[in-house]
Amino acid sequence: VRFRAKQWYQRRVRATQTEVKEIEFNADFIGRMLDRLEWPTLVDAARQLGLAVTLPEMRPEQGEGEDVLRRVHHVLLEVEVQEGELECPETGRTFPIRNGIPDMRLGEEE
Repeated sequence: VRFRAKQWYQRRVRATQTEVKEIEFNADFIGRMLDRLEWPTLVDAARQLGLAVTLPEMRPEQGEGEDVLRRVHHVLLEVEVQEGELECPETGRTFPIRNGIPDMRLGEEE
């Protein structure tokens, strides 16, 4: 299986069904994750999903207040896209999401 997109994480997401599952909040874990996140992509994905929480445009610092960390926690861990699709911005190719699992396989001709 080949994957051509230069920045595979930059996908447009269209959700037709999402599910919110409550996950125990761990401020230390979220704080340590901040430097590992592709921040603009996370903010953009939250917008595309129409989430009510707002994330700051700039990546928060590790010592940021608990309110911001709780918003990151919600977007990152509690919201699951059950049905929808991902779209590659380079090619326009779409990949279906069914039962929470994206199918990103390419066809034989690709």
